[in-house]
Amino acid sequence: MSVKNILISQQQPKTASPYTSIAEKYGVEFDFKPFFKIEPLTSREFRSQRINILDHTAIVFSARTTIDAFFQLCEELRVKVPETMKYFCTTEAVANYLQKHIVYRKRKIFFGDGTPESIIGLIGTKHKEENFLIATAESSSKDAITRLFEESKFSFETAVFVKPVSQDLKDVDLHKYDLIVLFNPADVKSLYENQPDFTQGEIKFVSYGRSIVKAMEEAGLKIEISAPTAEAPSVAKALEIYLTNNQ
Repeated sequence: MSVKNILISQQQPKTASPYTSIAEKYGVEFDFKPFFKIEPLTSREFRSQRINILDHTAIVFSARTTIDAFFQLCEELRVKVPETMKYFCTTEAVANYLQKHIVYRKRKIFFGDGTPESIIGLIGTKHKEENFLIATAESSSKDAITRLFEESKFSFETAVFVKPVSQDLKDVDLHKYDLIVLFNPADVKSLYENQPDFTQGEIKFVSYGRSIVKAMEEAGLKIEISAPTAEAPSVAKALEIYLTNNQ
C-alpha cells in the first residue's frame, strides 16, 4: 500500500523538522494533532494521595510540566518550600527550568544526562539519606527511576502532579491516514474516548516508546512500526526507513 497521509499525534514542530524533508523526498503529507494535553491536578485531587510535601528533603523532576504543577499546588496549598530543598532533574534543560520558580543555586540543583541511572549516580553516597519525592504524571506506571530507587533502597514516595486530558477528536477522520504515530498510552485512551467504535481497518500504526506498546496491544491495535531501535532512534528515521522500503 502506498503511503500518502501520515498523522502525528503531537503538536506541529515550530521550527524546521526532519518531517519536512521526508514530505519532500517521498511525496507524503503530514498532519499534526495532539490527542491529549497535560494539565495540573487540582488541589483536591492532589490531597487524595495523602502526600505531605514537607516530609521530603529532595524532589525528582523529569519534565517541566510537573515543575509548574508542583509550584502551583504548593501555592494553592500554602506550602512554603524550604530553601534547603534539593532538586534532582533528569536533564540540564529540566533543571534550568527551575529558574522560573526558584533562585538557581548549584549546591541544591543537580541534573543527569537523561537516563534514570544518571539520577542514581548523582545521589551516590552523599545524598542517599535524603527523603525523596518523585514527581510523576497520572498515566505513568512504575518507571525505571522508581525501580532504581527501590533497588538502591532510598527513602522515597511518588506523587502525581499532572494528568493527561483527552482532546476532541470526534470530527477527525482517522481513516484518511495511511500511518498514525502514537507516543503515549493517553493517545490510545483519547482515541477510544472520542471514537469508541473505532476499528483499525487499513490504518498502519507506529508506536514510539515502550509504554505505548502495551496500551496498543491491549486495545487490539496492530503495530506496523516500532521505535526507537538501534537502526531507528527517532520517529522520523523509522518513517524514512519504512517509506524507502515500501513506496
